[in-house]
Amino acid sequence: MDRRTVLGLGLAAAVAKPAWADTLIPGDGVLPSDPRENIILWPGTPPGGEGLSLSPVRVHNHEPPYITPHDRAIDRIGVPVMNVFRPEKPDGSALIIAPGGGYTREMLDFEGMDIARRFNKAGVTCFVLRYRLPGEGWANRADVPLQDAQRAMRLVRANAAKYGVDEAQIGFMGFSAGGHLAASIATRFDDTVYPLLDEIDKVDARPSFSVPMYPVITLGHGAHLGSRNNLLGPNASNEQIDAYSCQRLVIAATPPSFIVAAADDTVVPTVPNGLTYYAALQGSRVPSEIHIFETGGHGFGLARAVGRPTAVWPELVLRWGATHGFFKGA
Repeated sequence: MDRRTVLGLGLAAAVAKPAWADTLIPGDGVLPSDPRENIILWPGTPPGGEGLSLSPVRVHNHEPPYITPHDRAIDRIGVPVMNVFRPEKPDGSALIIAPGGGYTREMLDFEGMDIARRFNKAGVTCFVLRYRLPGEGWANRADVPLQDAQRAMRLVRANAAKYGVDEAQIGFMGFSAGGHLAASIATRFDDTVYPLLDEIDKVDARPSFSVPMYPVITLGHGAHLGSRNNLLGPNASNEQIDAYSCQRLVIAATPPSFIVAAADDTVVPTVPNGLTYYAALQGSRVPSEIHIFETGGHGFGLARAVGRPTAVWPELVLRWGATHGFFKGA
């Protein structure tokens, strides 16, 4: 088994530091700092994968300028996993984190592992989700990310004692297209999107709380077209577009939600996306809060927020969550 295969399985065992790690040249990608505790989501072939053969996870650059020590993006996710990040002083809370990437790749470090390490400092146990990408040959492509998100929630909740978390304090955070996934599971947690496989699939998939970060929400007017086309295909019908536009899917049982965005985001504009979702949450009387920064653009994560007003967003999330009993605070 080569190191690319190891990364594909999420098994970050002790391997030599790749030569590209300091230069961010594409390569096989496993770093010694990667977590060694991982959860493979499915007991066998994931739903819709019969007959599909994906080569090992491909690791490549996120995008310049490189502002973090490691800035890996991944695709070809044939074996979805969660990387487990345990804090030194757990407070009983948990976050499943879905990186963004327009449903065509996932920003493993920038919107995944970096975020997990920050929330670990506040006592939050984190699970970085490497969900399958819909355009890589899976059947029922539009539901593939949600299948993985539901399964991830069920696995964490079913094993809450093992991970030292309270099953009523498990949130789901997602960035950009991962924010669409966060809003999707917040509104469609009870939808049947794959056949029952085992006892895990009887566990409640509703997140205790939801944190969509500069999220893709609508797939209609004002949509991020790349995310829409990658999720639904290039010839989606109006019915499909409506069915996957999250502002139309909010129900009273949608979990408490905290949305973060920037007013100058030209990639995923806030008005038809995050702000419209917030209005739908308020219309259904779902406890919710939104913070729209004047500047910040799209995809600020942590590294691109340093020294800017957007840098405070983790503290805002933690303090909001503490008011609901999900966290102990910043």
